[in-house]
Amino acid sequence: MDELFATGHVVDLILGGIVLEAALLVLYARNTGRGVAIADLPANLLSGACLLLALRGALVGASPTWIGLSLSASLVTHLADLRRRWRR
Repeated sequence: MDELFATGHVVDLILGGIVLEAALLVLYARNTGRGVAIADLPANLLSGACLLLALRGALVGASPTWIGLSLSASLVTHLADLRRRWRR
């Protein structure tokens, strides 16, 4: 278990889960016409994925620049998601 964290592979598994989650949400929405709007998924899931990349970088000892870029990308995608969903 320690090796999963030391190598960052635990984050790889979680990122795989995000891809599976996205696929299942899209299939559900297309088959039922209900659920999360497909157009809302990319920015939302990408924001979380960028946070996970920052975590992976921290776990494996990546440079602070890489971690900062991942966190910045997460902020940008999060703000894009909020802007898209904001009710006027």
